[in-house]
Amino acid sequence: MRSKTLYFNKTLFLKDLSRFWPLWGGASFIGALFPLAMLSKLLRYGGYAGFLAGAPLGMTKLYYEVLQAAVPVVCLLYGLLCAMAVWNYLYNARSAGLMHTLPIRREGLFVTSFLAGAAMLLIPFAVTGTLCVLTSAAFGLFEPVGLLVTILGVLGESFFYFSSATLAAFITGNAFAMPALYLLLHFLEAILDLLLSNFARGFIFGFSTDYTGFLEFLSPTVYLYGNVMTNAEYRQITNSAGEYVGNELVSVRMENLWIIAVYALAGAALLAFAFALYRRRQSERAGDVVAVGWMRPFFRYGVAALAALLGGQLIYSMFWYDEYFKMAPLAVCMVLAGAIGYYGASMLLAKTLRVFRGSWKGLALVAAGIAVVCGALKMDVFGAAGRVPEISQIQRAELNVDNNSYTFYPGEEDELLEQVRAVHAAIAADRDYILNLERADLPSLADEEAPWTHTTFSLTYITTSGQKVRRVYYVPLTRERLSQSGTYDYLLDRLVNSQEMRLKRIHANGDGYEPTGGSIYLNSRDEGYDLSDREAAAILEALARDAVAGRWGQVNWLDTREETRGTAYAMSLSLSFRQSLDQNKFRHDWIDISVRPEMTAVTACLMELGLVTSADLVTYAEMYPEEYGGESSRVRTPPAEAVWPETVSESVVVMGTVG
Repeated sequence: MRSKTLYFNKTLFLKDLSRFWPLWGGASFIGALFPLAMLSKLLRYGGYAGFLAGAPLGMTKLYYEVLQAAVPVVCLLYGLLCAMAVWNYLYNARSAGLMHTLPIRREGLFVTSFLAGAAMLLIPFAVTGTLCVLTSAAFGLFEPVGLLVTILGVLGESFFYFSSATLAAFITGNAFAMPALYLLLHFLEAILDLLLSNFARGFIFGFSTDYTGFLEFLSPTVYLYGNVMTNAEYRQITNSAGEYVGNELVSVRMENLWIIAVYALAGAALLAFAFALYRRRQSERAGDVVAVGWMRPFFRYGVAALAALLGGQLIYSMFWYDEYFKMAPLAVCMVLAGAIGYYGASMLLAKTLRVFRGSWKGLALVAAGIAVVCGALKMDVFGAAGRVPEISQIQRAELNVDNNSYTFYPGEEDELLEQVRAVHAAIAADRDYILNLERADLPSLADEEAPWTHTTFSLTYITTSGQKVRRVYYVPLTRERLSQSGTYDYLLDRLVNSQEMRLKRIHANGDGYEPTGGSIYLNSRDEGYDLSDREAAAILEALARDAVAGRWGQVNWLDTREETRGTAYAMSLSLSFRQSLDQNKFRHDWIDISVRPEMTAVTACLMELGLVTSADLVTYAEMYPEEYGGESSRVRTPPAEAVWPETVSESVVVMGTVG
């Protein structure tokens, strides 16, 4: 008889491997198909195999892409199967009793079974990796650094996922509950984030975030996919004539590999916790949904909370459809769904349907929790609706208004950013006015000519701590308040129509964007042309002169007439931009410009560049009189020289994204 002090049992280890050979054998076969397919392509196409461009760096890039895209989900699912295989005896009372009567200490059973499961998880990776190494070495593609990084990444992720699966196996005593619990633990933060964000959106004015990602690291698979990535740099190849031939891969690296190392350390902590649970685990718990006594209340009330959040909102949406929740109906729906979750969890724990007697206290606790949460959000106890971060707390701010996007950076544009914050604060303070006016009979205001309109004000702050604060407001603008100092209507109009914002809209404020080209399409000819960077720069300079003079960029919020479009020239003009961020890293943008007769600088520039003639300067109303109620006059003679008017004329705002 073996000593009960033995910490590893070779016989049990080999028995596990032999019993479950179809599992790791089948996974190894599937994994081997990929390097064999790569070998087949190399034999047929040699160095022309596109996925290995820049070899041997191409092979390293292939390794990193597999580590980034495939390894997390493979470890998540295959690690679950391996854990269910080696810990299956815990879910049957007879099997658990038999294993625990063997002359092996619990420590020995734990270490042996864990190593067996880890071996089954790693064997397919070893088979696939070995075939890849042999193939790469045979074709001169071997690159040791990339291979070593990939091996360490696979080991780290495999250890973490199998450790978390082991913990899930010891928390429950039911074979069906184990995979559900394991997957729930891995994605609980993401699920709660989605549910709570949607829940908060129904209470908090302007809150529109679907997913915050605030604690995303608690959902490992989601976090790995979003943060561990491959970064490849290429160099353009030209021939002797200077013509572009192709790209050459010059470097490749994995970003944020430290995250895998942190998860590996977390896996060690989870494994230690699992071992502590196993030492105290009772064999009689086999078959229980939750095998750890002190975790049973967490399961009961946790299921009730999830049911209330998800089920309550679903039931509410079946009968009410409002932008913001009605407090009483929502609370009733959530209590109903929470009660279903509470009693469902109680039945699973007790393994009987007779759980109603004396359960009113627990149900009352669920109802009280729902009332407290709903009340706190309704009264905005935490001040989320009116929160406007200070400039010192902002890393950058992104604004979208009137179909234009802007990015502001503290220290560079503090004056504009302060105006943005003032508009935000004014809108938040006028919550009741905005909601009441939205519900009012606005069409009755149409006795006057266009006395009101709506616009969307979308604002996202990225704070210095990395938190994202996003608000979207659909606000009414009235003629009276646009001229009333201090209102959000007035402040928004002053911001958008300021000269600084007009120049920022077209990247003429020194923000690092350079024109790289564009396009122009002339309706009169039914022809289009691409613009060179020189032509784009000249047009941008002319547009900036028109903007400074007030001939372009003025937004008339209340002018919704279709005739306004008819006064623009029948042409489409677009400019593209590029901002250099780092070596071989760029940010791109574009703007679409509606050219009008009053934009004399742009018109003169287009004619000087030979892009348009006087015959092309025809407005939409002149070209399509049937659509605008006028007579046709297809030819319009432009002014002989640029005239700079004293008054500000209407113009259409640039459509595009800035920053």
